[in-house]
Amino acid sequence: MEIGLMGQFKDFGAIMALAFSAIGSALGAGVAGMAAIGAWKKSFSQNKAASFMLVAFVGAPLTQTVYGMIVMNKIMEIAGKGQYLWGLGACAGLAIGASAYWQGKCAAAASDAMGETGKGFGNYIVVLGIVETVALFVMAFTLGILGKF
Repeated sequence: MEIGLMGQFKDFGAIMALAFSAIGSALGAGVAGMAAIGAWKKSFSQNKAASFMLVAFVGAPLTQTVYGMIVMNKIMEIAGKGQYLWGLGACAGLAIGASAYWQGKCAAAASDAMGETGKGFGNYIVVLGIVETVALFVMAFTLGILGKF
């Protein structure tokens, strides 16, 4: 079976939604992870207990990959009908990925602050939740647009 030039790219919008979301998650988790490791190192060097709670900060950006996957699956449904939606997939994936990256940066600051003081976990989680809300909005609004196809 031969696939034409456009057929080779029919899933491109869907893949971009997932890939850009996952790239943001990887970058965000990486930044947060480095900060958590630094906070733990400081605790260990001072013979203080290291807070395992920092793992929650490191893992926070990973949920955006799931949001990208949900958008990807909906785009795949529509691609099967001949609508490829490259721009929508790229823009949604980039917005979700940006949310994950910035959430990771906030998580890095939270790791530093919590590592230093041992206090404020609830406040830090609220900030991470607010940043994550951007990704949730993008996913919900994108699914709303995709529902019109």
